[in-house]
Amino acid sequence: MPSANHQPSATAARKTLVSAAVRRACGGLIAVSVLPVGAAWAQADAPSVPGPDPHDARQLATVTVTATREARPLSETPISVGMIDAMTISQDKPSHPAQILSQVPGVAVAVTNGEGHTTAIRQPFTTSPVYLFLEDGIPTRATGFFNHNGLYEIDIPQSGGIEITRGPGTALYGSDAIGGIINVLTRPAGDETAFDSSLEIGDHGWIRGLGGASLPYASGGLRADVNITHTDGWRNDTAYDRQSGIVRWDHRIDADTRVQTNFGFSIIEQETGANSPLTRNDFENNPRDNYLPIAFREVDAYRLNSTFEKTVGDNLFSFTGLYRDNSMDLLASFALNFDPTLSHTHNKSYGFLAKWRRDFPTLMRASVIVGLDYDRSPGGREEDRVNVSPTGSGASRRFETFTLGPRIYDYDVTYRGIAPYVHLEASPIERLRLTAGLRYDDMRYTFDNAFDATPLRVVSPFPGTRFFGQAADTKVSFDRFSPKFGATFQLNEYAHLYSSYNHSFRAPSEGQLFRPAAGNTAAAAQALADSSLSLKPIKAEQFEFGIRGAWADFNYDAVVYDLRKKDDIVSLRDTLTNFVQSVNAGKTKHRGVEIGAGFAFSNELRLDSAYSYAKHTYQEWNTSGGNFTGNEIESAPRTLVNSRLTWNPIEEARVQFEWVRIGSYWLDAANTDKYEGHSVYNLRTNWKLSDSVALFGSIANLTNKRYADSAQIRSGEPVFSPALPRTYVGGIEVKW
Repeated sequence: MPSANHQPSATAARKTLVSAAVRRACGGLIAVSVLPVGAAWAQADAPSVPGPDPHDARQLATVTVTATREARPLSETPISVGMIDAMTISQDKPSHPAQILSQVPGVAVAVTNGEGHTTAIRQPFTTSPVYLFLEDGIPTRATGFFNHNGLYEIDIPQSGGIEITRGPGTALYGSDAIGGIINVLTRPAGDETAFDSSLEIGDHGWIRGLGGASLPYASGGLRADVNITHTDGWRNDTAYDRQSGIVRWDHRIDADTRVQTNFGFSIIEQETGANSPLTRNDFENNPRDNYLPIAFREVDAYRLNSTFEKTVGDNLFSFTGLYRDNSMDLLASFALNFDPTLSHTHNKSYGFLAKWRRDFPTLMRASVIVGLDYDRSPGGREEDRVNVSPTGSGASRRFETFTLGPRIYDYDVTYRGIAPYVHLEASPIERLRLTAGLRYDDMRYTFDNAFDATPLRVVSPFPGTRFFGQAADTKVSFDRFSPKFGATFQLNEYAHLYSSYNHSFRAPSEGQLFRPAAGNTAAAAQALADSSLSLKPIKAEQFEFGIRGAWADFNYDAVVYDLRKKDDIVSLRDTLTNFVQSVNAGKTKHRGVEIGAGFAFSNELRLDSAYSYAKHTYQEWNTSGGNFTGNEIESAPRTLVNSRLTWNPIEEARVQFEWVRIGSYWLDAANTDKYEGHSVYNLRTNWKLSDSVALFGSIANLTNKRYADSAQIRSGEPVFSPALPRTYVGGIEVKW
């Protein structure tokens, strides 16, 4: 963490030291020659050979694991799920989740800084906790401690695949799975002992070393991967460092019994103005500028889990024990103008996922899954006021120094969740598969405040005197039933239909409940604190209908959906007291169509495309800032496109041209101004030199287009967060 008297010169000094340390670490990780444009490593059990496209046109034979935490045929899965396999990840070498996830229809990820991100899956680009991030089907964080940047805690470039469920999750998942589920799969050990390592370098001080080892033995195997990343950042004061790793151990006790144990960690240090928006003039003429250089975040995330599975006849017994430890120091850029603070949040998790499945092969191929999830997550927050002396005004106000002020929040909070569920499947006729599920979530927060339940008064030159409401020690409880229904119908050997109804919810987070916004008076601050404790879960209902299929060299997936949210949290002014309070009073509507398709023109040439069109509307949204009912939601593009043309002129070479389109969207809830959207073109190439050595390279933003990762209205004028300019990365990968 920077010192309280943080200065830009100190930032530059730290950047130099960190960069040198990371470069030394990367150099120690591998010992290979580096090309003039860089180097990188492939996954040991994923092909480093370019070769034919990894997508199999026989899509109906594909399996998915997210819906039931077990491998299931996609043709009998009645939800919208998109899959990105290990070969695609290995070939594309993503440096950010945005560079890979948009290959799934209806999915978009925007860069904030480093590997930070906002996500849009059947929702606007948002930081709200409406997504569930999983690793091998296990949530990476506890309910109530959501981090919208949670994907940077997972080692995506060395993963064994990614599955994205669009819309609410199944009965096996509880709070947060409203917009979608992103499940990153780890890689098991391969069939042979193997080692891989890599180094890649590129523009803006980018350097990344990846290394891995696969150590199989007669009854199992061990796979370990490590990721060391550094970039200076292409904008001022946006350096980013990452050290992460994952170890997976698989062991077969006997033919019917197996154990899988995972340990993963991520340590992240990020100088960030987050998306650090600029006025239009600076966006167009001085995009490297950063008005918020003092902002930063430091993240430590550790995960340990072990799954025991035993098959007895037609029964499967599964038990997963888990432990998580997450902490973050954050000087948030987005709050500097109105509530500058430095916070330390932390939580640990102890829990389990228990499941019993019984199959009835002769009774309509029926299957019953009964499970119980338990999570106990003690955590807390210590937050200090930050004294800042900004220069300038309005949307171009700068924050370049700070000192620490008094503590304004200091509390412990423990989340406890118990959730039994049941999932049923049956085929009354051969071509029809029906599913139904019901989950019950019993959730409780236990809050222990180090302060008295009296608003704290803090005087500062900017943004002025503020009061911070405090809650007394208390317990807050929620409970929800979540029903799910679905069906798939096989039209013929080339196509099937699917439809579903899903109900989901999102419990308020600890910050929404116990860390209310600041008030201008003590009474206003306490009203906010009291109203926050009365918040209830946000509910969501979705209907969808789709068709999937494959014929010859063509595969496709098309779906229409209608997703409604109610009891969304809004800031509403009380007409009697005139105080702003947090209440469950919002309703939104999200409707759209998503289409994914792929066609192989020949063995050498293939086209894949993901397209979606959606409209996101405020059905009821009457807030302290105005009545926006009937307006479109801001930061919600109607159109998303990702198309990739892949050419394999020879077996050893691959060239891919990618077009990414983000449509226009409103900058504010009042719909007063729009961002026009953008199209970006990227180029990737792979070339196998031998069985053990391959080269690769990429050019992001091929045309060097000036576009925005995000845009909004601030201080009454449009502001834009400039995206990466044309950027070159290259590398070498080695296996032995």
